Amino acid sequence: MNCCLLLTFMLGIPLLWPFLIATENSETEEVKPPEGIHFRVKRGWMWNQFFVPEEMNKSSHHIGQLRSDLDNGNNSFQYKLLGAGAGNIFVIDERTGDIYAVQKLDREEQSLYTLRAQVIDTTTGRAVEPESEFVIRVSDINDNEPKFLDEPYEAIVPEMSPEGTLVIQVTASDADDPSSGNNARLLYSLLQGQPYFSIEPTTGVIRISSKMDRELQDEYWVIIQAKDMIGLPGALSGTTSVLITLSDINDNKPIFKDSLYRLTVSESVPIGTSIGKIMAYDNDIGENAEMDYSIEDDSKTFDIITNNETQEGIVILRKKVDFEHQNYYHIRAKVKNRQVDEQLRIYHSEASTTFIKIQVEDVDEPPVFLLPYYIFEIFEGSPLGSFVGVVSAIDPDQRNSPIGYSVTRSKMFSIDDNGTIFTSNPLDREISAWYNLSVTATEKYDVEQISSVPVYVQVLNINDHAPEFSEYYEIYVCENAASGQVIQTISAVDRDESVEDHHFYFNLSMEEKNSSFIIIDNQDNTAVILTNRTGFSLQEEPVFYVSILITDNGIPPLTSTNTLTIHICDCDDNGSTQTCSNKDLMLSMGFKAEVIIAILICIIIIFGFIFLILGLKQRRKETLFPEKGEDFRENIFRYDDEGGGEEDTEAFDIVELRSSAAMRERKARRTPRAEIRSLCRQSLQVGPDSAIFRKFILEKLEEADTDPCAPPFDSLQTYAFEGTGSLAGSLSSLGSVVSDQDENYDYLNELGPRFKRLACMFGSAMQSNN
Repeated sequence: MNCCLLLTFMLGIPLLWPFLIATENSETEEVKPPEGIHFRVKRGWMWNQFFVPEEMNKSSHHIGQLRSDLDNGNNSFQYKLLGAGAGNIFVIDERTGDIYAVQKLDREEQSLYTLRAQVIDTTTGRAVEPESEFVIRVSDINDNEPKFLDEPYEAIVPEMSPEGTLVIQVTASDADDPSSGNNARLLYSLLQGQPYFSIEPTTGVIRISSKMDRELQDEYWVIIQAKDMIGLPGALSGTTSVLITLSDINDNKPIFKDSLYRLTVSESVPIGTSIGKIMAYDNDIGENAEMDYSIEDDSKTFDIITNNETQEGIVILRKKVDFEHQNYYHIRAKVKNRQVDEQLRIYHSEASTTFIKIQVEDVDEPPVFLLPYYIFEIFEGSPLGSFVGVVSAIDPDQRNSPIGYSVTRSKMFSIDDNGTIFTSNPLDREISAWYNLSVTATEKYDVEQISSVPVYVQVLNINDHAPEFSEYYEIYVCENAASGQVIQTISAVDRDESVEDHHFYFNLSMEEKNSSFIIIDNQDNTAVILTNRTGFSLQEEPVFYVSILITDNGIPPLTSTNTLTIHICDCDDNGSTQTCSNKDLMLSMGFKAEVIIAILICIIIIFGFIFLILGLKQRRKETLFPEKGEDFRENIFRYDDEGGGEEDTEAFDIVELRSSAAMRERKARRTPRAEIRSLCRQSLQVGPDSAIFRKFILEKLEEADTDPCAPPFDSLQTYAFEGTGSLAGSLSSLGSVVSDQDENYDYLNELGPRFKRLACMFGSAMQSNN
């Protein structure tokens, strides 16, 4: 205990040294005298260093005494305490200068208080001593336990790590004063975790003390204790826990738990089909558990792949199986890790193996063709029923069913029950050189068993097409052309296929031996046409037709007669045939221009007709009775049948009709259609004299008959009145009550003559162009 007090005193000397210096300096510090008095006063403060322990339970704890050497004990001096904490935490006896702590102090909250002291002479009311600062230090006691501030702690360490491997370091802190004895000196110990882990007492470093296997236990909870005062009696402690996880290393190889797997496969399944799965187990995890499967199969019928998600081995069919050939297979499978560290190779010295027995199931299989495809050849032009080739299929099953054949996707060939293919239509290589057939084989005992095979038929060429011009030639020759002038180079083509390159021979026909033109064969499948005289006459012979014989090199060779058309042209002084071509082109262009102009005129007339209709709809109706001299030019609808006369009066009452017409006349005319109907009905009662009416009709009929532009078809001629001669009234459908037509007859009266005039103008224009 004495050692502890001595240590505390020695540690406190550096802290109190500034205050000792301040006390020494205060003795020589100048004291300000009252105003008007000038003298120097020596400071006389006297006190010891003040310390107060924290966490004192007393209500008033004496700390020390402030005293001035001028105080002679006659109680005339008064001591005052100033500064933060004065009056509420610290109080002073004004007569004696004793200082007391009236509250419990906590060094961890505040370890130092700076106060000021003052002494006053009560008789004069003046300061005997100037204010002076002093310090009250709170001394530490061991009242705080160690705490781990970085909780929670987690660590990962590889399994099978050697002893002494660093795991993690834990650190605790103590709020007590580290300079006050051992209050903040900590020691670490392991409360839980032996014998696998250990901890260094002073650093808190956790290390492995024995090897551990993750497959047995992958997590460990370790409890660490930190105790202050280096573990002496009365020390405080704190604990924390550490979760230590073992990471996996590839120290286990995959192992088959079954020594034999049984699988089945149907002989009808296609190649690549999965027929079963096998599974090996690896106690490792993650990448260390990834594995690859392999099989040992001398027949190379099966293969195995790895499902990377489930780590299963999937056995697939690599080659078709045949029950009649082999009905079971016995293979061996192996498994090994995909990634193995060289340092851990000792754990994977041998691969795990197992056996797989695969049973083949018999099914009724479709026919099988002897070849995967067939290619046949036949010459074009062969007669119907010509032999093409033979296909053959067999039943792979034991019962060996008879086979029937058929040809699909072709009308050019047929096949019999023996698989022999014949032609059923003529073949032309120039139309189709290859035919892609599909021959179907069907078992007669089971028609659902069908298989097909492609058959390719090549049509071979025979020389059945004569050569011909490669293009259409139109030749122009000037009248002043000289003899021997080259006017055209010609070439030929042949639709036949030649084993060797085509070669053509050009000659004039026998009739053209004394022709005005000659031909020279260039021996390169071209020939040139030359003039054979000087001068031509456009008026006498404007066009020449020259027959050219072209012969190919086929077997047998074929010859064709082709005609060249040669035009004689009126050329310019330079004798250029291009001028002739331009002239013809200009003629052609002139004809095309006439056609274009005619089309434009038609379009203008159509649009004008449309605008005219729209304009006439907006015009007001003209006078009901036009002048006699106005040009109508309408055609007349002639009605030859007027009914039965008075015999029809039994069917209706004429008087009633007349009264109805009179009533209708009085109604307001709201539309042009109603106006026309009203006019027709008015004709039953009012109108001119019958002679005047007859004369009006005859004049209009004469105008229509003599009009040269009248159309050859019937058109509607409307009149303002019809007369009063018929008891039945109007025969026109325009006056019918049941008429449901909505035409505006106002503008039709004016539209008819104008349209005919436009048609006449258009017809005249076309005749002048032609």
